[in-house]
Amino acid sequence: MSVYHINGQQVHCVEEGSPNRQKAILIHGWSSSSYAMSPLAGLLSQRFHCISVDLPGYGSSPPFEGRTTIPRYAELVADLIEAISPGPVVLVGHSMGGMISISVALENPVLVERMVLISPTITGKLSRMINRWVSPINVIERFALGSLIVSSVEKLYVGITDRLMRPVSFSDRTDITEEEYACLRADARRPGQGRVRAECFFAMRDHDLSAKLSGIDVPTLVIWGAEDNTVPLRDAGIMEDEWPATDLRILPKAGHWPQFESAAVTRRLIAATLGLPLLSHNLHAPVEDQEITRIAEVARFLAHSSIGKDMNKAQRSRLAAQLRSYKFDPGEYITNQDEAGEEMYIVQGGTVEVWTDPHNPAETDLKPRRVATLIAGEMTGELAMLDQGTRTADLIAGPDGALVLGLNRQMLLALVEDDPELGSKLLWNIAKAMSGRVRFILWQLERAMQRAREDKKSPASLQ
Repeated sequence: MSVYHINGQQVHCVEEGSPNRQKAILIHGWSSSSYAMSPLAGLLSQRFHCISVDLPGYGSSPPFEGRTTIPRYAELVADLIEAISPGPVVLVGHSMGGMISISVALENPVLVERMVLISPTITGKLSRMINRWVSPINVIERFALGSLIVSSVEKLYVGITDRLMRPVSFSDRTDITEEEYACLRADARRPGQGRVRAECFFAMRDHDLSAKLSGIDVPTLVIWGAEDNTVPLRDAGIMEDEWPATDLRILPKAGHWPQFESAAVTRRLIAATLGLPLLSHNLHAPVEDQEITRIAEVARFLAHSSIGKDMNKAQRSRLAAQLRSYKFDPGEYITNQDEAGEEMYIVQGGTVEVWTDPHNPAETDLKPRRVATLIAGEMTGELAMLDQGTRTADLIAGPDGALVLGLNRQMLLALVEDDPELGSKLLWNIAKAMSGRVRFILWQLERAMQRAREDKKSPASLQ
């Protein structure tokens, strides 16, 4: 764990990933610590320098001198970004951390490139269950003697509070493990946390973000558990009304902790949003700088190709991360006719020649014929990839070789499922490109037939 000194305030952080990468700042929520973001750190560290913060008063960070407020936390995060990052960062906030992230984006939009918010507090008004069982305790905890009393009682009645709080925090069919649950509860019971926990409870209520969200212009993914009984889904409704540009996803089988309760789905959505490479079993394995550079180059190329038409920068980066790059020498076979097709190709550099054998038994010349030459930006193989049929032609690298991008069927289906907006744009662009090619072929056939008719009518043909 590293320690930063920001304007005299100690901030303890857990860091992962190459320090030379873009920063991703992970901000936990109320009664929590950096551990709350641990299911995401391995994934994000593949591409980013991932910094999970212990907010003052939580985890290993000492509390503020004076009262704790959301604006103070937001200012601290902004100062931290200024101190450690050469450019805009990705903010990932859970619960109260989501409220803090939004506040940073509102006050200092230049610092934030993208955001991922998990069950973010918007109005600051938590659920009825929280207000019924926790609010009275927080009133007591605002005072030193009350905090001591609550801590003493808590040690005696841990089982009772767990039975009260578990249905508030987690869904009935949660996938959280007992080990993870024990760590989260230990965070909430950390000694000496009573005062800051009480101050944060009321600080959230005093920092209602409704009627302010329309001023945010940062691409944002929002993930919410369908059974969240801590931050109610009515806050999601406010967000949908005031901030329609957000990508809002509501997960079944998840409560207030989707990153633990539906970890695989949550990671997949975040990977799609942030343009991360394919998920691997070894989440903590960093992606090489060369791969990051390749993704950026492919994203720029897609901006000028038919396949990337009408996609924004984030969507092109998302798509680029799923495309594999292949380099072929002049004359080298890319695919063979009659192979099963699971992958389509986009020409990025050089040319790709399409060769086919005639299948008309009446033809005597059975030599292969080149029927088309594809240049940069054009695609091929999409029909076999879509219907999983066999290919109808050989694809061969042109005289100068070829650099092609491959998208397999599995990744296409994953994009459609995880990001319907991007998936629909991609399928639409594929369909338009196929339509344009068919129209061109039909035009060629019509021209050939017209020439044949004209030849029959010419004087030479009548003699």
